[in-house]
Amino acid sequence: MELKQLKYFVAVVDCGTMSQAAVQLNMVQPALSQQISRLENELSTRLLNRSNRGISLTEPGVAFYREAVLALRHADEAARVAKQARLTGSVSIGLSPSICTLVGLPLMLAMKEKYPDVRLHIVEGMSGHLTQMLNTRQIDLAILFNDKDAKRWSVTPLVQEKLFVIGSRTESNKKVPEKVNLQTLKDLPLILPTPGHGLRQAIDLAFATAKIKPKLAAEIDSLDLLMAAVEAGIGHTIQPWGAVVKIPDYAERLIVSEIKDQSIFRPSLLCSLSDDELSPSALAARVLVKECVESLAISGVWNGSSLLGGYHK
Repeated sequence: MELKQLKYFVAVVDCGTMSQAAVQLNMVQPALSQQISRLENELSTRLLNRSNRGISLTEPGVAFYREAVLALRHADEAARVAKQARLTGSVSIGLSPSICTLVGLPLMLAMKEKYPDVRLHIVEGMSGHLTQMLNTRQIDLAILFNDKDAKRWSVTPLVQEKLFVIGSRTESNKKVPEKVNLQTLKDLPLILPTPGHGLRQAIDLAFATAKIKPKLAAEIDSLDLLMAAVEAGIGHTIQPWGAVVKIPDYAERLIVSEIKDQSIFRPSLLCSLSDDELSPSALAARVLVKECVESLAISGVWNGSSLLGGYHK
């Protein structure tokens, strides 16, 4: 016997007809009738008398209805108590600098509101370093850009990010169009992270597919230093929106152009230790991270992002 069968039975009795109960339960009447018949077969007794005028309870049905209502109340109370019980403990989450800029504070506020007794530890680092930390169990979960180095991870697709070409706002850059394609970047001096990181891998793959050899001005694994080098006019960079909003008054200091090519993007994946390795607080935080990211994407705060329905290596 399942709890949903009790719910169906009580709804039929309360509504007085099978058809009205089916509407209330948002299911088709034959399926509801089948569930009630299955319940009666399990109990080896008839609970309802059926007629053209509706249904009525048999004597066993009256007794069963009373206990079913009580059981459903107890189930609702158990669910309420479980939801109100405060989680305790700690959870460590790894975020890349560009992700941390967008997600870090909203996530902290959401955790404080929903799980005030859980201590949140956010680690900011390049994706390659966070991958190592996750594999050595130094953090519980992280937002990463691929799972090729996964060791017993649980992976949930989050968003797909458009990438932008970013340069300093100098006289020579003022005519850069709002949207560009990869071919226009082949002679542009680029400042990029080193090849071990997820963003660089996505960029290299897109250039290789387009048969373009990028012109590297520098390789820098610090996002703050990389963006400072861009502002100083040493070169352009290719980054997601999170790198843009790290710069105060970026509209006055930077030229930002969206890359039109659909072959270049960055998938963001929520990667965690396997479920049996995560504490209850870490499991709850994983759900909250996904909700937080989806909210930022849907609201438009996370510019250039779209929800990932599925992910394939």
